[in-house]
Amino acid sequence: MRDVLDELMRRYSAGEPTALGTVVATFSSAPRAPGAAMLVAPDGTVSGSVSGGCVEGAVYELGQQVLEDGTPVLQRYGVSDDDAFAVGLTCGGIIDIYTERICPPDFPEFVDLAKSIQGEEPVALATVVAHPDPERLGRRMVVWPARSVGDLGTTRINDAVADDARGMLASGRTGTLHYGVEGERRGEGMSVFVSSFEPPPRLLVFGAIDFAAAMARLGSFLGYRVTVCDARPVFATKSRFPHADEVVVDWPHRYLAAEAEAGRIDERTVIAVLTHDPKFDVPVLEVALRCDVGYVGAMGSRRTHDDRMARLREAGLTEEELTRLASPIGLDLGARTPEETAVSIAAEIISLRWGGEGTRLTEARGRIHREP
Repeated sequence: MRDVLDELMRRYSAGEPTALGTVVATFSSAPRAPGAAMLVAPDGTVSGSVSGGCVEGAVYELGQQVLEDGTPVLQRYGVSDDDAFAVGLTCGGIIDIYTERICPPDFPEFVDLAKSIQGEEPVALATVVAHPDPERLGRRMVVWPARSVGDLGTTRINDAVADDARGMLASGRTGTLHYGVEGERRGEGMSVFVSSFEPPPRLLVFGAIDFAAAMARLGSFLGYRVTVCDARPVFATKSRFPHADEVVVDWPHRYLAAEAEAGRIDERTVIAVLTHDPKFDVPVLEVALRCDVGYVGAMGSRRTHDDRMARLREAGLTEEELTRLASPIGLDLGARTPEETAVSIAAEIISLRWGGEGTRLTEARGRIHREP
C-alpha cells in the first residue's frame, strides 16, 4: 500500500472508491513480495504493481469487478493454473492476491492509518482475507504499538490478532496469519493478512564528498531515509545533497553516538563511512562497530584499510567487532565513477541482507529469490 498511498489517499479524500489488489502470499519464484499493491480506479487508471507485469491484467479485471459489487476476492495464480499461463505467470512461482474495495464507508479507519504511515509512525493493518463466514471476510483492524481500532468479529479474534500484529510490526514482518474460525491459536479456517508499516530504514553517510552524493541518491531510490553528515559546513550543504532527507553539520562520531543514545539507530540501519580520513573515520567507526546495526562499510584503498584496522585495534576494538566492518567497501564490480561505486556498495548491502553471494546468476544454481 505504501507505493500507492498518495494516489489512494487522494481518491479516498474525494470520496471516490478504488480497488486495491495486494500480494498476501508467494511461493517459489514469485516476482513481488507480500505487501506489494496495485490500485485500480473507476476511470481505469492503474497505480503500483503486484507482479512486475505477470498478472497485472488479471488483477485489473478483478479490480473492476470488485469496484462494481464490493465483494473482496482472494485469488491464486500459479504454474499449475491454466489461467496463470494465460496472464503470463510463467516464472515458476505461485502468488496469492487479495483484491478489495477501499472507500470511506467501507474503511473509515483509513485516514488514521494513512496519517501514521506518512508520519513514519509504526502501524500495522490486519485484514481478514479468508473466512467461511462471508460477513467476516474483509474486516479490518489498524494496530499501533499501544492501541488499535477496528473489529474482526469477536473480542477473542481482536485480542489474538492485535497481539500477533504487534509482534510482526516490531520485527518489520508482513505476512499471513492463520487461526480457527473464532480466533483459536491452533486451528484453520481464518486467514488474516498483516501489513507492517514501520518507518523506513536509515542510511547514514559520513563524508560530504561526490561519492556520498551518489550514495544518497541511490539510497533514497532503495527506500532508505538518508542522512549525510560531515563536520565541514562548506561541504555539508543541502544543495550538494538534494536527495538526502537531512544534511547534518557535526563531527560524525558525535552525531552517531547521540543518535544511538536517542534510540534512533536499529538493526536495519546502514552506515557508509566515505571520508577515508582517519581523523573522521576512525572515531565514527569506533562507535558504529559497537552499535547493533545492519551494515558498516568504510571506503579506502587496501593500504588505507590496513592503517585503519591498526588504528581501530589501538582504540580497543576487538577482533569480533572488527569482523563486522566491510572494508574496502562494496562488491567487486570494477566500479570507477561515484555512481558505479554507489551501485557496488548497494549491491553489497542487498547481498548481506538477503544472503546472496554476489555471483552472476548465469553461473549460479538453485532458486533466484531467497526467503528473508
